[in-house]
Amino acid sequence: MPDTPLHTPAKQQRRQWLLGLIMLTLLALLLWWFWPAPSAPQPGGRWRDGGPVPVRVAPVEQGNFNVQLKALGTVTAYNTVHVRSRVEGELLKLLFEEGQQVEAGQLLAQIDPRAYRIALQQAEGALQEHQAQLTGAERDLARYRGLHAEQSIAKQTLDTQEALVNQLRGGLKSLQAQVANARLNLDYTDIRAPIAGRLGLRQADVGNLLGSGDSTPLVVITQTTPIAVMFSLPEAELPALVEQIRAGRKLSVEAWDRSEQRLLATGELESLDNQIDIATGTVKLKARFENADERLFPNQFVNIRLQLQTLQQATLIPSAALQFGPDGSFVYRLDDEDKVYMQAVQVAASDGAQTVIGSGLQPGQRVVLEGTDRLRSGNQVEVISDPAGAPAQVQQPAP
Repeated sequence: MPDTPLHTPAKQQRRQWLLGLIMLTLLALLLWWFWPAPSAPQPGGRWRDGGPVPVRVAPVEQGNFNVQLKALGTVTAYNTVHVRSRVEGELLKLLFEEGQQVEAGQLLAQIDPRAYRIALQQAEGALQEHQAQLTGAERDLARYRGLHAEQSIAKQTLDTQEALVNQLRGGLKSLQAQVANARLNLDYTDIRAPIAGRLGLRQADVGNLLGSGDSTPLVVITQTTPIAVMFSLPEAELPALVEQIRAGRKLSVEAWDRSEQRLLATGELESLDNQIDIATGTVKLKARFENADERLFPNQFVNIRLQLQTLQQATLIPSAALQFGPDGSFVYRLDDEDKVYMQAVQVAASDGAQTVIGSGLQPGQRVVLEGTDRLRSGNQVEVISDPAGAPAQVQQPAP
């Protein structure tokens, strides 16, 4: 049966869609074929456009290098005292201000002393009474000795009197101790600073009843001049550290802020712990800082730099020039014709910014600092200078 006219427009529409799809596919293939290919390095270190590889270089220098060990430390008060009352009584006076700097022995507070004055008077009265009894007994003993020498009294009477005198002398010492104890308790009603330092916030107000068994202190004193910093180092760094300590060297310690941008204080290593923490594999150390300007505060976190030793006239390169490969550390060294060669080196020490080279380079040589990702030995390079002392940004050709 022949097609009806109703089917003809649908077939024509399908042919138009198929023709358009074929034309789009041909256009995409033409664009892909004629799109410019990326540049690629050619033998001899030149790019497809004929230019050498641009790099930035740095000279190998010679100078002194400080070998430092870094750690995170916690500032700790050199001494901390919780001031408490040593006798029981009502708090009458507070003679300090919070945050005040005090000296050792300075009066801080006063407990009601009246009950302790009375106790001292009672002890002194009992002592005086006993002293009078002892004096009378000693006089009788002296007379008894004279009478016994004349054989006027029996030896037993003399012995009894001697025993009485010795008994009274023993009682006298006991009463003297009671007087001293009463006087000491009276002295304890004056609460004084046991050490020099800075006061914290007070924990009791006037009128409160204080006692020697109180768990809450009246105030806390922290000694901040000098002050200590506690930090830990890995056990792998311990042999070099112990070697310097046994040699009798005073090791300098620097305390930096959290961002390591500002030096807070400089001190010296004071001591190290006598054992390694098996849980962390580290050893604890303690550094002492005079802290005259009080820039270090108890419980403050600081970055520690312990200066282990100073390498004299060491061979130095920027750490950015150091490369790492399967055969170890190496750098790209430039010759007089601006060609680069891979040079194996041995690293002696590093602080992040500079690296000490033990062998492989000599002062005055040049190493590639930036642009190393496309270099091969024998490449010809173009040295990019730093404009106005600013680091040059090496623009690599697109791959």
